[in-house]
Amino acid sequence: MTPADLLSEGELTVRGRIREASNAALYCTVAHDGQEAACVYKPVAGERPLWDFPDGTLAAREVAAYLVSEATGWGLVPPTVLRDGPYGEGMVQLWIEAVPDAELLALVEEDEPGPGWKAIGLAEVGEGRTALLVHADDARLRRLAVLDAVINNADRKGGHLLPAAGGRLYGIDHGVTFNVENKLRTLLWGWAGEALTEEAVTVLGGLQEQLAEGAALAERLAGLITPAELDATRARVDALLTAKAHPEPGGEWPAIPWPPV
Repeated sequence: MTPADLLSEGELTVRGRIREASNAALYCTVAHDGQEAACVYKPVAGERPLWDFPDGTLAAREVAAYLVSEATGWGLVPPTVLRDGPYGEGMVQLWIEAVPDAELLALVEEDEPGPGWKAIGLAEVGEGRTALLVHADDARLRRLAVLDAVINNADRKGGHLLPAAGGRLYGIDHGVTFNVENKLRTLLWGWAGEALTEEAVTVLGGLQEQLAEGAALAERLAGLITPAELDATRARVDALLTAKAHPEPGGEWPAIPWPPV
């Protein structure tokens, strides 16, 4: 049984609440036929209304982000399903145990990032002082930056990056994605304007085919986001392939989420 099947078919038991989350997020276990795993359950009923996203759609957007991630072959989002639970329909995602002390973000006193790092921007550190916020020049983060550009992620914070065992890296919390308007807000601006890797161009070409009308991925996304949002996703992939470069901040929308971590 795959993790996604376990999440879909297993008995969901709530164990506690994740209090740091802005929407209702419950720590659970899911069990079926002798298999058990920890997971996160976010019921639609616990979603906080947002002015720029239709009510009751955040859970579906999390599942849509997982499907697009799987279509890239990069596996950057933990297995995620939409199912019924103790508090109604919601998103259920495999729990990822983060590896401590992974150096993905840092604050440095220098004006330029050192070797192996990319600049994000200046951050206030108290008493009128600023420091340069940087992220690692890491191929896994670069892939995630491409995925975020495709799904129009409006909230890529440092706390949404989960380095895991075996060198894996996951991104979580994809409720505010797939908007028709450009809302890309991320800490991963270090490659802004740089040419996409050959790998990314190949992956985006494959994604373009999978998003075509009638293709399996497009059909599955059609049940999770609106037709206009699906068209906008196709347009973002087309634009990335035309430019063959990482997007740059647009200026009409805050480029970095708050708080950043």
